[in-house]
Amino acid sequence: MPILEKETTRDQDSQMLPKVPVPPLKQTLDTYLKCVQHLVKEEQFKKTRAIVEKFGAPGGVGEVLQKKLLQRRDKTTNWVYDYWLEDMYLNNRLALPVNSSPVMVFPKQTFRDQTDALRFAARLIRGVLDYKALIDARALPVDFARGQLAGTPLCMEQYYRLFNSYRYPGLKTDTLKVQMNTASSAPKHIIVACKNQFFVLDIVANSKELNETEILSQLEKIMKMAENTKDGLPPFGILTSDGRTEWAQARDVLTKDQTNRDSLALIESCLCVVCLDEPSGLEPRDTNRALLMLHGGGREKNGANRWYDKSMQNRESLQDRENI
Repeated sequence: MPILEKETTRDQDSQMLPKVPVPPLKQTLDTYLKCVQHLVKEEQFKKTRAIVEKFGAPGGVGEVLQKKLLQRRDKTTNWVYDYWLEDMYLNNRLALPVNSSPVMVFPKQTFRDQTDALRFAARLIRGVLDYKALIDARALPVDFARGQLAGTPLCMEQYYRLFNSYRYPGLKTDTLKVQMNTASSAPKHIIVACKNQFFVLDIVANSKELNETEILSQLEKIMKMAENTKDGLPPFGILTSDGRTEWAQARDVLTKDQTNRDSLALIESCLCVVCLDEPSGLEPRDTNRALLMLHGGGREKNGANRWYDKSMQNRESLQDRENI
C-alpha cells in the first residue's frame, strides 16, 4: 500500500499527509552499490562502481535527474506511486502466484462437518459485506505508522479500492481498473469457486443484503450443484496463474465466444472470490496452509480453484475441516 498520499477520508479532510521524500542522490547511489556488491563478481563490481561514480559526479546526469525527481515530488501527491504500480506490478510479465500475490493465513478453525465449514464461510462472507459497508461509508479508523515514523498517519485510499479493482492481463502490460461505484452500480454478487467451477452468488435479494443464514443456504446449493455436475467444465481458472502475456493471449481467444464474454464479465465485476477447496492431503502445518492459500497446491490439488486477477480471494478447505 502506498502509505503517503493526500488523505481523503472524512476524519482527515483538514490534514495533509507528508509527501514521500526523495532520498539524497549520494544515499541512493551508496545503497545501490551496497546491494550490487553481493550479486556480482569483484571485477564487474569495480566497473559498476566506476559507472556509478561518473553518474553521481558534480554536474553529471545524476544531479540532473535528481532535480527532476524533486520537481516531480513537488508537483505530485506521491511521486513514486506510478513507478511502483507499473514497474513492480503491471509491467511484470511473471505469473501472479508467488511473484506478486500476497497471502494472509487465518487462525486455524476446526469444523465438525461440511455444514459447519460452510457456516463459517457464510459468516466470513457476511463479515466481508459488513467491512465493505465501513469502507463505503469512509468510516475506517486511520492507521498510523510504527517504528521510525511512529505516529505518522497513513494513507487509507487503497482500502477503498479493495473490493472494486481488477487486474486485466495484457500482452505487454496489464491494466488495473478501479470502479469507484455509486450505491446503485456497486457489485451485488460474489463468485464462489468449487470443484474448479465458478458460481455467481447474488448478495442482494429484494433490495436487501443476505444475512448469514441465507448465505449458508446459497452455499449449500452451490455445493450440491458442483457435486451433481456430470461433466465438469474445463478448469479455466488455472489460466489466471500463467504468465501475464500467456494469460492475455488465452483471454483473447476466450472472449471470441459470447458466453465466455458474459462469464468473464461476471467474474471481473464481482465483489470478491470465495474458494471452497477439495481436500489437499497435506499435513495442516502452517507452511502447507500458507502454500495452499498462495497457489492452491498446484494444478494437481486446488490450483485451478482460483481467480488470481481479483484483488480479494478467500480460501476455505471443507473436507480438510479447516479454514485458512
